[in-house]
Amino acid sequence: MARRLLWTLPLLATLAPAAHAQTNVPGDPYAGDPVGIVAQPCRQHPRPTDGAGWQVWNLHMLTRDFSQSCRYAADNKALAASRAPVRVVFMGDSITDNWIHSDSALFSGGVVDRGISGQTTPQMLARFRDDVIALKPRAVHIMAGTNDVAGNTGAATLETVEGNIASMAELARAHGIKVILASIPPAAAFPWSPSKHPVQQIATLNAWLRAYAKANGFVYVDYFAALAAPNGAMKPGLASDGVHPTPQGYAIMHPLALASIATTLSNRGSK
Repeated sequence: MARRLLWTLPLLATLAPAAHAQTNVPGDPYAGDPVGIVAQPCRQHPRPTDGAGWQVWNLHMLTRDFSQSCRYAADNKALAASRAPVRVVFMGDSITDNWIHSDSALFSGGVVDRGISGQTTPQMLARFRDDVIALKPRAVHIMAGTNDVAGNTGAATLETVEGNIASMAELARAHGIKVILASIPPAAAFPWSPSKHPVQQIATLNAWLRAYAKANGFVYVDYFAALAAPNGAMKPGLASDGVHPTPQGYAIMHPLALASIATTLSNRGSK
């Protein structure tokens, strides 16, 4: 056992350098990024478009900036400096991240997009204070869970995913921010995680989201019902890859989002 531990120490030192050091894994294209607790952690790296490059980039983000808090750091600072009132922050993954590009009209008049592609609920929870609470919105729209089901950051129980979403909602409520909980949109398969069969897990999480929203007086917005075919997949033409909505898909989601915001900000059905 002692010999095995001694064998692993050099590897651990390479994977987890000292807090004052910089990344130094041979061949790492992000060598030089700071690790540990530092004064200036953000060094932006554009997301590659090729598959192999994306995998390296994603590993970098998971090990250097797990929550990707750097993504919106400059935008958040500029928004705070402008003193413009924030009505609603949309917190989510790629479905939220892409939304502003297909439906920019929704994100106006104090509605702010803070989606990050690929993220799971623990990552969103880790950046919730920076990307939601610090902006002092009147409400937050939380749509999360797709990538947890896909296993983007490893295995997790349903209870863990539910707990992460509940923690975000509780943090919002503790800071006087009203909560909108969105269903997970439909998906019958994940192109980047083909071994997963997500229909039943998405149905289970959506049932929990609906019940949790009702129990806590939050607004629940059901995108799933509007987008899903009878088999739990996206209806034809509403997603580019069975997961990510097309402009036609977002056009269906748009009025549902507006209605959830109107209901929440009018104090009906929301705490």
